[in-house]
Amino acid sequence: MLIFLTATPNMVYTVALAVMLLIVLLEVVSVALGAGLSDLVDSLIPEFDADLDVEADADFDALDASPTALDRVLNWFRIGEVPVLMLFVVALSVFGLFGLTLQSVAQAVTGKLLPPVLTIIPVCIISMPVIRVLAGLMGKYMPKDETYIASEKSLMGRVATITAGTASPGSPTQAKVRDEFKQTHYIMVEPDISDTSFSIGDKVILVNQAGTVYQVIDGKNKAFSDN
Repeated sequence: MLIFLTATPNMVYTVALAVMLLIVLLEVVSVALGAGLSDLVDSLIPEFDADLDVEADADFDALDASPTALDRVLNWFRIGEVPVLMLFVVALSVFGLFGLTLQSVAQAVTGKLLPPVLTIIPVCIISMPVIRVLAGLMGKYMPKDETYIASEKSLMGRVATITAGTASPGSPTQAKVRDEFKQTHYIMVEPDISDTSFSIGDKVILVNQAGTVYQVIDGKNKAFSDN
């Protein structure tokens, strides 16, 4: 096994798993010392949207409603839903395990290992959707601290940006919003008014909540924002 793991064609995957274990070890040690490494990393990740507040006299027409390519990538990988360090651990684990599995199959079939140049791209392609699914499960089931829960309850009246699909009555879609702690939340929203829909990039105001879905109105609604 050691020979297989340290073989040159497998080193990129073995190193990925080794880095993953090192990160986990550092996180455990930092938590034991009272300073979570994961929290520190999250604090270093910049926000890519300008702060928006419905109480300010902002001209919503002047805002660029189109999310950047970077926003789309971060959204796809669920950055903001789970701690970045945890997502990195998942990514390294999936990449390393898939790579070693592919090389193991190749060795069993052909009797030799494939060059890394032939395996890295397929492994990355296979890994990405798995990483997204696992991140989604983590975001759904991982416990949330009291600060996070309190901030979710205070999202009402804030401006969110539609990040996926089209939101229509009875058909919610994903949006992102920042709370008073400048943390980004990905939530499900649908129009509060019938015969209304919102598309990717649209700014909306959170006005009500039913379970896990928020009802929203147009972000240009001056009457509401002036209240």
